Amino acid sequence: MEALIKQASNVYKENFKQECVFERALFLSWYCSKGDCKFCYMSTQKALIKNPKKARRNMASILAETIISKACGWQIEFISGGYESFSIEELQTIVKNVKLITGKKQWLNIGTLAQNKLSGFLPDIQGYIGTLECVNPTLRERICPSKPLDEIEKTFVACDKLGLKKGVTVIIGLGETLDDFDFLKQYIKKYNIARITFYSLNPQKGTIFTKSPNINYYEKWIAKTRIEFPKIHIVAGAWHDKIDYYSRLLLAGANNITKFPVLKFFGTKEAKAVENQIKLAGRKFNSTFTKMPVLDLNGLDSDVAEKVKQYFKKMHVCA
Repeated sequence: MEALIKQASNVYKENFKQECVFERALFLSWYCSKGDCKFCYMSTQKALIKNPKKARRNMASILAETIISKACGWQIEFISGGYESFSIEELQTIVKNVKLITGKKQWLNIGTLAQNKLSGFLPDIQGYIGTLECVNPTLRERICPSKPLDEIEKTFVACDKLGLKKGVTVIIGLGETLDDFDFLKQYIKKYNIARITFYSLNPQKGTIFTKSPNINYYEKWIAKTRIEFPKIHIVAGAWHDKIDYYSRLLLAGANNITKFPVLKFFGTKEAKAVENQIKLAGRKFNSTFTKMPVLDLNGLDSDVAEKVKQYFKKMHVCA
C-alpha cells in the first residue's frame, strides 16, 4: 500500500506543480426527472416535489455563488443540474453568465445531450462530464437504471465532433471492487477522458446505502488512476466528517479537492483543518477557506448584490 501511494505521488510530482485549488460544483437544482439513481439525494426528493420549477435556484443565487467562488479562488468544477430542471435556453444563459464572471470556459454536467443541443453551449464550454458513477457495468445497470452508458457514450461522440473535452464522475463505495479498475482504465482510454472526479460515497437517508468506503480503499483508486494515466486531471472529494482524507487523497495523486461544504463551514475549525491537510500533503493552496474576500458590489444587479451579501453574512457567522 505504501509503495503504491509513493509511486503515485512521485508520478504526480513529475507532471504537475505542488499546488492545489478547491473545485466547487455549481449545482442548479435539487430536482431530476430521472430521479432513480439508488445513491442520490434527488431520488429521495422526486416524489415530494410537486412543482419542479420551485426546486431550482434562481439566477441571482447562481451568479452570487460564482462571484464569491472567483473571489476566494474556488474553481467552478462543473455546472450541474438534474435532468429537465431547466430548459436548454435557460441553461445556455446560465453557462454564458458564469463564463463571463469567471473568464473561463465551463464544464457541463447536466445529463446527456444530442449534438445539436450540445453545440448551443459553444463557445462557453470546454467539455462535458459523463456520469459514469459506478465502474462495474452490471452493478451500474441496477444502481442507475435510467442512465444507460450508451447514452453517455453518444454524447462523448458528439463532443469529439465539436472539439470538446470529456470527463467523468465516479463514486467509490457502490459495491465495486478493485478488480473493476480494468473497466475504468479501458473506459478512460476508449473515450480519451481528460478529467475524472472521484467521490467517496456519502450515504443519503432514504437510500439503500448506509456505509462509506474506508480511506485505504478509496485512495487506492486514485493512486492506480494516477499511475496508469500520469497527466489526467483528478479531482477527489470528501465530506466534512472525513477531513483527514484530504492529505491522503492529494498524496495519492489527486490534483485538486472538492465536496467540502465551504459556505457552511467557511472560517470554522473544519475549514482550517482542511487547509492544514493540504499543507500536510506538501501542496500550496491557491484557494482560501478562512480569509474573507473583499468585493466591490457596485455595478452588480441589485438582486445579485443582495444574494452576495446574504452569502457573506453566512460566511461571517461561520468565521
